[in-house]
Amino acid sequence: MDELPLSALIGALVILLILSAFFSGTETAMMTLNRYRLRHLVRAGNRAAQLTESLLKRPDRLLGVILLCNNAVNLSASAISTLIAYKVGGEVAVILFTAGLTVTIIIFAEVTPKTLAALHPQQIALPAAYIYRLLLWVTYPLVWLINLIANSLLRIFGVSPTKGDESALSREELRTVVIESGIMMPKSHRAMLLGIFDLEEATVEDIMVPRAEIVGIDLEDEWHEIEEQLRNSQYTRLLVYRDTVDNIVGLLHLRHLFNRVAKGTLTLEALHETIQEPYYIPEGTPLHTQLINFQKARKRIGLVVDEYGDLQGLATIEDILEEIVGEFTTDPAARHSEITAEADGSYIVNGNINVRALNRNLNWNLPTDGPKTLNGLILEYLENIPQPGTSMQLGAYQLEIVQTTDSAVKTVRIQPGQPDRQAVQHDPS
Repeated sequence: MDELPLSALIGALVILLILSAFFSGTETAMMTLNRYRLRHLVRAGNRAAQLTESLLKRPDRLLGVILLCNNAVNLSASAISTLIAYKVGGEVAVILFTAGLTVTIIIFAEVTPKTLAALHPQQIALPAAYIYRLLLWVTYPLVWLINLIANSLLRIFGVSPTKGDESALSREELRTVVIESGIMMPKSHRAMLLGIFDLEEATVEDIMVPRAEIVGIDLEDEWHEIEEQLRNSQYTRLLVYRDTVDNIVGLLHLRHLFNRVAKGTLTLEALHETIQEPYYIPEGTPLHTQLINFQKARKRIGLVVDEYGDLQGLATIEDILEEIVGEFTTDPAARHSEITAEADGSYIVNGNINVRALNRNLNWNLPTDGPKTLNGLILEYLENIPQPGTSMQLGAYQLEIVQTTDSAVKTVRIQPGQPDRQAVQHDPS
């Protein structure tokens, strides 16, 4: 090799440095490649992705061939650098060339290619798979021997070289993936996916119409009163009961009576014929479970009951779907009849409103892990029935009690976005 011209040695050194950069960069690209995106490409029939996935199934073999080739290249570069040093300046130049080669390898064959590969792993890893497939075939006997020794050492410490961490993403990890998707997914789609994840955290009690607010037909009323209620009802499905809602007869769909109501030919007998048997839902049922139950039972509405069979409220499939897609109206002030927007930016809110519905309608963040209604939230915080004029700070929301009854808060004025103060003030006037 001493007879080789200096230009040939320099050319060989440059080629070796390029190869070193290739092996260093592709190693990083292979190890940082997004596995889920890779599987998507595999399902789409991408040949390079299929080769890459097969290589990554045995990382010990892949790393073996990469490190074998990279070390061979770096050792060869060191040897050629020594020859160049002798030709240029003798033994004194060897030290300088060694230091210079070390810095060159770190900058141009390690840091730069690895940084580039970390930023663009897919563009680098997939084409490199073809080369590594060939190199693995050529060097397989030597790689097999190296892996045999290395894997034996791993087994001594109880580590299996063929079993990596294949655990699926948890729900919270999936939430993070959706949140961090950015421009890759429309905002509305992200909101719906997050809504699906949140179904596991909510129960039918969080979205049901409370017992006190259930609108129904009392069969003990006069017939003309029942007809008038059917004619003017704003709901298509009504609870039917006798005397009290505890004595439930069934559920009524006005669609089945629309023509008779319009023509004035509806009779009590025809009304009884169209009453459907009630569908009951145990309180505490998670929303994602109840959505499936509605589908299996082919029902759209159910009565929520406690462990004693007492009626607690009414839940519909539309209420569950709104947890996923949001309200079916677009005007924030008109989304809920219990919310009234004021000119000063505050809102007059009915105390019976569900806290989750309030948060969803106005994009607020009132606590939902305790009482289900705004009235219950206030009473839990104050631990008594407040007088009108009482003000309180709940997180970032300034609340002022407007109306109360002997047992509950009726209406509240809420001003969002105020500084967080814990003080509760009372104005007796």
